[in-house]
This record gives sequence, C-alpha cells and structure tokens, in this order.
Amino acid sequence: MGNRLVILGAGPGGYVAAIKAGALGMKVVLIEKAELGGTCLNHGCIPSKIMKNSSDLFMKIKDSAQFGINMCGDINFDIKVLMQRKEKIIETQRKGIEALLKKNNVELIKGKGYIKDKGVIIVESREIHFDKLIIATGTKPLDMEAFSFDHKYILSSNDLLCIDEIPGSITIVGGGVIGCEFAFILSSLGTKVTIVEAMSRLLPLPSVDENCSKVMQREMKKRKIKILIDRMVKTVDIHKGKLLLKIEKSPFSTGNKNIAQQIIESEKMVVCVGRTPLTSDIGIENLGLKLDARGWIKVNDYMETEVNGVYAIGDILGPSKVMLAHVASHEGMVAVDNMIGKTNKMEYDSIPGGIFTCPEIGNVGLSETEAVNQGFLVNSFSVNFRTLGKAQAIGEIAGEAKIVVEKKTNRILGVHIIGPHATDLIAEATLAVTKQLSVSDLINTIHAHPTLAEIMSEVALKANGTPLHG
Repeated sequence: MGNRLVILGAGPGGYVAAIKAGALGMKVVLIEKAELGGTCLNHGCIPSKIMKNSSDLFMKIKDSAQFGINMCGDINFDIKVLMQRKEKIIETQRKGIEALLKKNNVELIKGKGYIKDKGVIIVESREIHFDKLIIATGTKPLDMEAFSFDHKYILSSNDLLCIDEIPGSITIVGGGVIGCEFAFILSSLGTKVTIVEAMSRLLPLPSVDENCSKVMQREMKKRKIKILIDRMVKTVDIHKGKLLLKIEKSPFSTGNKNIAQQIIESEKMVVCVGRTPLTSDIGIENLGLKLDARGWIKVNDYMETEVNGVYAIGDILGPSKVMLAHVASHEGMVAVDNMIGKTNKMEYDSIPGGIFTCPEIGNVGLSETEAVNQGFLVNSFSVNFRTLGKAQAIGEIAGEAKIVVEKKTNRILGVHIIGPHATDLIAEATLAVTKQLSVSDLINTIHAHPTLAEIMSEVALKANGTPLHG
C-alpha cells in the first residue's frame, strides 16, 4: 500500500491532517491556493475574535466608572490600529503553522490544485501523484443573487474583517452565529445595528437552546440593537450613498403575525445567511465522485468518500455534519488514522459549540427540544450567573447555565451556557456528555471558589433537588 498523501486545502482540517500524517511517516504534500490557516485563521475565527476582544475592551473602558476608574478626556477607537494588530497576529499564526509543517516533513505547495485523474493532481504545470487524497477546500460566504456583494455597500463577512472605517449604521441579514457576533462587535464600536432574521428567533439552530436565544435577544435590546425577526429583505436600492431596504414578512414566519412592510435606511448591509462549497473547478468529476444537489461532498463515518482512498473533511461536508474549525481538525486526524489501517469512527454526538457574542454561548449535547424529539424523558434545570460571587465581582451577571438530564438515569444529555466565558466553561460539560456522566458526578467534583466554573456544580445540585445558591 502506497503512503503518498496529497491534501487539498490548508485550513484547520487540512494542515492538522498533514502534520499528523507527516509525524506518522507518510509522504505528505499540502496544496493551498491562498494563505495557510484557511477561513478560520484568515477570514473567520481568529480575526473576528481579535475584533471582539478590542470591542469588549472598549466597552469596559467606557463603563469603567462602575469599577471606580474615572477616565478623563475623550475615548476614541482607532480601527486602523486594530486592523494592523489583526494582520500581525494572523501572520504570526501562519508562520507557526508553516514551521510545524516543515518540522513534520510536509511539502507545502502554493497554488491551485486540479485533480487530473485518479492518482494525479496538477498544480500549475507540475504533476503530483498520490495514493491517498484528502479534500479540505472549505467554503466561502453565500452570495445571494437578489443582492450580490459589491464589497462597498453590500458586504460579506470577509469584508467586515477588513474595514478601514466604522460604519455609522449597518443592517445584518441573518441572525445566526456570524450575524449575532458581528452585531455585538459593531454596536460596541458605535455602529447603529439592525438584524433581519427570517426565522422566529435569533440563533435558530437546533443545537442552540431556545432560552439562550431569549437571553441573547434581551441583551441585544440593552445594547440598542434593533431586531427584526420573522422578516426578510425583499429589495435593496442605493440612493444618495445610502441603502434603502424593503423589509417584509418572511415565508418562514410561524403563526399568523401581521407584519407590515417597511423601508429602513442603512449605510451598509452585510449578508450572513450561509456559506457555499468550494468544490467547483478542482476536477472532482475526474475522480468519479458525485456531489449532492448543493455541491457538498458525502463521506462515511470514517471520512472516506465513495471513491476508495479519497477522503473529505471540514466545511466541504456541509451542514449535514458540523461546520466548525475544531471539528475539521478532528475529522482530519480521524481520516489519517483510517488511511493507515486503524479503525477510527468520527463521532458527532458531543461536539462543543462556541458563539462569541456578549455574553458568550457554549453548548454541547442535546437541547431540551432535541432530546424530547429523540424520545428521551428529560428534566431540565437552570441557574443564573448572578448567583455567583465571581460573576458579581467582575460585573458580568447576565446569563444562565441549563442542564438537560435523562429522568431515569440522571445522565447528562446536554449543557447550554450563556454568560461570561461560556465558551471556556463548556469544556467540562463536554467531558461530562462524552463520558456519559451523571448529575452526581458533577456534584462530587469540587469546583474552586470563587470561579465562574461553579455554575456547573450549582446547576448539578439543582438538578439533584439539593440547590445551594441557584
């Protein structure tokens, strides 16, 4: 069996797979047409968190009087300095990835790879032969025909990560993860933000508990973010340098709500309604590999496609899997294990999700609705962060932790946290769900005081019927 592996795409799936395969002694060629790190490092996870960190700090400085800190003079935000910092951090991360690839004897080729035939990829004029192939080409923002990106008035999420001035007003089309994260970032910087969401709640994802959506909507209103749910943008016109958006009732609206048509004015509009696969123009058809109707690649539990020796990982698998960077990385490791003769099945039941809003959201396992729909008899219990001394001390009391428990066994089926540092706190819950721990396992785990992690023991005590502070 040959051990020459070619990987198309150097995002968090592709480069992790390359490093692991190289460390195991495989001959690895990693092909990337743009920059190392893929969407996550260059146009997603990392740059948006850099922006969020600055916007959060800016808000804290403006609110510093409550902590006994009096600021003198005007407080200004320099978006150009932020963008310079962002580029510096991203470049440092790219260099780190490149060093890891070199250390593990991975050959990196910059250029667009095209699959010529089974076993052959062309990069410009060079032919590269392979025994195994991983397709990890990822996605790009979905461009809607009704209001296509012009990158000046109608923006993609990529565009927002490269702005050189803070818009006075913006309409965000789509109240999903990306839309909600940017709503808080921009509102913190002084932008007047409106979100238009076609569904009946923000973050209308099965994995996101409905209580988290309610708390999120409440916190947005405190920030004066305007929320238009059950609505869609019908048309967009540009008039005297401003956008005029016609808003009407969404076809996805539930119930008999009477929603009148309205016109709103906005300097910019950003469309955050999904992503589309990067599967065209790479020669997939030359493998005999069939895509689904939307262009996503189908794989089995071992990350292998219907074509022997050809694997696919990451966002290219589409929403039927889980489109998150850390999932892509794990899929990459699973794929490499299976191509060297191990049997490693990819499991999606206990994957943590992190949404970097204000407050943050962390979730793992089943929501209450999902659990009921799957036939579980469940109880759910919630504890507010305001009950914690640490939350009061740092002045971040909004939010709650919710635990979903199977009635018969007290097994933890899911945990949903909205509150300070929720994306960090979810790690303990992920272990609990993965290892099928019970409520008593959490109760008997001593949590340090005063910490935000105490929210886990408090919600477990409440689920046990022996609450202390919750």
